[in-house]
Amino acid sequence: MHWVDYERPTSVQDAAALLGKHGDSARCLAGGTDLLVQMRAGRVPATTIIDVKEIPELNQLSYSDAGGLTIGAAVPCYRIYRDLTAMKRYPGVNDVVSLIGGTQIQGRATLGGNLCNAAPSGDAIPMMIAHGVTAKIADADGVSERPVEEICIAPGKTVLEPGELLVSLHFPTPPSHFGARYLRFIPRNEMDIAVAGAGVAVTLDGDTFATARIALASVAPTPLFVKEAGDALAGLPVNDESIQKASELAKAAAKPIDDMRGTARYRSHLCEVLTRRALNDAVRRARGEEVE
Repeated sequence: MHWVDYERPTSVQDAAALLGKHGDSARCLAGGTDLLVQMRAGRVPATTIIDVKEIPELNQLSYSDAGGLTIGAAVPCYRIYRDLTAMKRYPGVNDVVSLIGGTQIQGRATLGGNLCNAAPSGDAIPMMIAHGVTAKIADADGVSERPVEEICIAPGKTVLEPGELLVSLHFPTPPSHFGARYLRFIPRNEMDIAVAGAGVAVTLDGDTFATARIALASVAPTPLFVKEAGDALAGLPVNDESIQKASELAKAAAKPIDDMRGTARYRSHLCEVLTRRALNDAVRRARGEEVE
C-alpha cells in the first residue's frame, strides 16, 4: 500500500467537508472489510482515509413502531443481529447480517459499506431494496434522502458525489402480515460470493398478495430491483401459480454473465428457483410461521 493520510472526524459536517476537500482521492472507512483489501490490491487509489466510526449519527441503531428501524452506516452486522427487538420485526434483515462473511467479518462489516461498495453480488442490497429502504445522505449543504434502489449505478460505483456521505439507512415499520426473506446460492457452504441471490418482501391481505417487492443479486451490473415482478403479484391469490408467475418475471429481468462461479444460463435458472423459494418463505413469515 502507498502512503495515505488518516482523518477521524466526529461530526457529519466535518466528514462531509473532508470528503469535499479531498474529492475522489478520499474514501470513508466504516468496517474496512472491502476498502482495505481493495487498497492493498491497488484497485482503490485513495490518498486519504476518513474514519467515520466516531460519528454518532453513523452509529445509530434504533427502532420504534412509529419510526421504523434506523441503522447507521457504520453499525457493524453483529450489533444488528444482537438487537433482538429489531430482528424479531425484521427477520429478512437477520437473514443478511448473519451470513455476510464469518464471525470476524461480521464484527466489522456494515450495511452502509455493503451498499457503498456497490458490488453486484452485495447480499444486503437486494434485501434493503425489498424492504423499501431509504438512504440518508449528507453533504456540506445539508441532508437528502434517496430510495436505496437508486444508489448503485454501475459495478463499484454509486450516485454519491465527492463531498457526499451516507449517514444511515431507514427501514419502514413493517405493516401487519408482512414477511421478507433473502436467499442466495454459493459454491461453498459459507463465506463465498453469491452466484445469485433473491431478496423479497410481501404483505398479505388474507389469502391475497397486497404488495410485493423483489430484488436480485449477482445477475446484473448492479443489484437489480425487479419492480414488475412484485407489481404482478399485487391482487393475486397466494398460491403456487402466482408465485411461479413472479419468479419467471424475475428470471426474465436478469442480465447475468458467464464467469468462474457460474454460467449465465445457470444464473437465470437460479433467479427463478431462489425467487420462488424466497417468496414461499416470506409468505410463511407473513402468516407468523417459522422459517428454517
